[in-house]
Amino acid sequence: MQQVSPPAPTASQATRRPICDLPDELVSQIAAGEVVERPASVVRELVDNALDAGATQITLRLLAGGVRLISVEDDGGGIPQAELAVALRRHATSKIRTLDDLESVATMGFRGEALAAIASVSELALLSRPAGQESAFLLDARSGELRPVARAVGTTVEVKELFFSTPARRKFLKTDATELAHCVEAVRRHALARPDVGFAIWHEGKLVQQWRTCLTHGAGAGALDRRLADVLGEEFLDQSVALQHQEGRVTLTGRAGSPDTARARADQQYCYVNGRFVRDKVVAHAARSAYEDVLHGQRQPVYALYIDIDPARVDVNVHPTKIEVRFRDSREVHQAVRHAIENALAAPRAGAVLAVPPAAAASATGDSETSLNFEKNRPPALIPRAQAAMQFDALVGHRVADLGALWGSPRLPEPESESSASAGAAPLAWESPTPVTPSTPGTPDTPQATVWPLGRALAQLQGIYILAENAQGLVIVDMHAAHERIVYERLKSQWDSGARIASQPLLIPATFSATPQELATAEQNVDALAALGLEIAAFSARTLAVRAVPATLAQGDAVELARSVLAELAAHDASGVVQRAQNEILGTMACHGAVRANRQLTLPEMNGLLRQMESTERSDQCNHGRPTWRQLSLRELDALFLRGR
Repeated sequence: MQQVSPPAPTASQATRRPICDLPDELVSQIAAGEVVERPASVVRELVDNALDAGATQITLRLLAGGVRLISVEDDGGGIPQAELAVALRRHATSKIRTLDDLESVATMGFRGEALAAIASVSELALLSRPAGQESAFLLDARSGELRPVARAVGTTVEVKELFFSTPARRKFLKTDATELAHCVEAVRRHALARPDVGFAIWHEGKLVQQWRTCLTHGAGAGALDRRLADVLGEEFLDQSVALQHQEGRVTLTGRAGSPDTARARADQQYCYVNGRFVRDKVVAHAARSAYEDVLHGQRQPVYALYIDIDPARVDVNVHPTKIEVRFRDSREVHQAVRHAIENALAAPRAGAVLAVPPAAAASATGDSETSLNFEKNRPPALIPRAQAAMQFDALVGHRVADLGALWGSPRLPEPESESSASAGAAPLAWESPTPVTPSTPGTPDTPQATVWPLGRALAQLQGIYILAENAQGLVIVDMHAAHERIVYERLKSQWDSGARIASQPLLIPATFSATPQELATAEQNVDALAALGLEIAAFSARTLAVRAVPATLAQGDAVELARSVLAELAAHDASGVVQRAQNEILGTMACHGAVRANRQLTLPEMNGLLRQMESTERSDQCNHGRPTWRQLSLRELDALFLRGR
């Protein structure tokens, strides 16, 4: 009987390797691949350790963008001689001991793997001296040699020839200038979180950047503002609003940049959780949501947010570089961030001009005639009216509440005598909003008690802009954009109050030829349309009839409004569209309800619009994020005409 030979082993069986433990050095190099991506990663880890050691001054020295040398010096507590060798072991740390410590980490570092990982891909030397020790000691990580050296209390970590043992990793590094920029950014992130610590960055023996310790007597907000100005510039501090908000167990401070400071890239968005710089999708989404109806297009906001939360309610052990976190209750954090920024941005910035002394905006020539005097420059009481005047509200000045007057048919001024006109004329909007008692002969006029941030209207330019003067100079207002925001905020207030938007039936329904999609959308969204104050029903197989419109927009183009709202409803999922897209729909309605360009307004109506802007939230931008007004100071106007030169 012929013997059958066993089958030949396959290629996978012939090359199979047994399972075994990896060498410690290779394990450390693998860990370094996660922790050490570039020189900036080393800088971040070493500065974290310096801050945990209680340093008040940190100096970073670099050569070749950090590839040839990274040296971090601090004046912290230092490491005792007996613990230097232990500090270079994997997972050796003084910051946690138990699982409870890990679940409530309050330090920047906690894993104890950074020094071991860095030492595996570089030539590392650790030099330290704690208080009470006679001299410092230097430990060479490669040779293990330990020798005494001279140094003050603190620690120095020197990292030379990064990635020398892994040449493939070194090939992926960028130019020295690029790596230097990343290292500076890593220190900048720490500097923004710790105004009580000074930072200095040297490259090739030259001082590149320095942020001195910011100390203030009393509240720490002044120190933080000073550091924000030093790092991000005085312009950021001038064009941002302070944040101070507490919601539940989350406290949020910092500053949010005004919409005018938005950038094309999200490169100035700094978020800190318990002092740690993070990039979190929850926080980023909340911040973007707060800016959603005041930013134009895809512009990115600028902000520095500091979130304080119980360490046990946030997990920082979710990313190798600790740049991501996981919140136990992300909804709580999301609402806190969004509400903090929304509340801060809600106040109109027009009031800020009152904080600027008029002398600061005056011309450097010192001409007293350039100072504004409302009483002296008051125009005549008789203003020829080009259209019906709108109602005057004695509480807040003139309100553009009766929008119908904006679409009223214009009428020419009626001929009348000056005396009768003066006697029967209604008080002008730029006059005192409180009832004025006529002064008796010989009694000087009472100075105007109310100072209006946006000043008083002077004229209308090309039917688009309103020109006004205030104590600082000239104010230019885009009347459509401003009125659009006013109408939008009023619609939102009605909606948020829980009541449906007031509806006004049309005496004669407005019909229009509709597409099949518009017919289907109107039929499927009857309740949503009713909540928005619209009644749109089928008039025939190809025609829709608008039977009612929001009372606020009663004088607008009903057909154009209906088409726009139906298009918005069709663009979103029909179910729950009002909850998810109410701002977009209300914005569309406000856009069609606002006064149009080339609409001639009287001075009282222009002043009424200015007064409404001053009392309306977020009135500095329209619904689409475009600015509604701009200020030209007297100094800027003088510069245009070379006055004082």
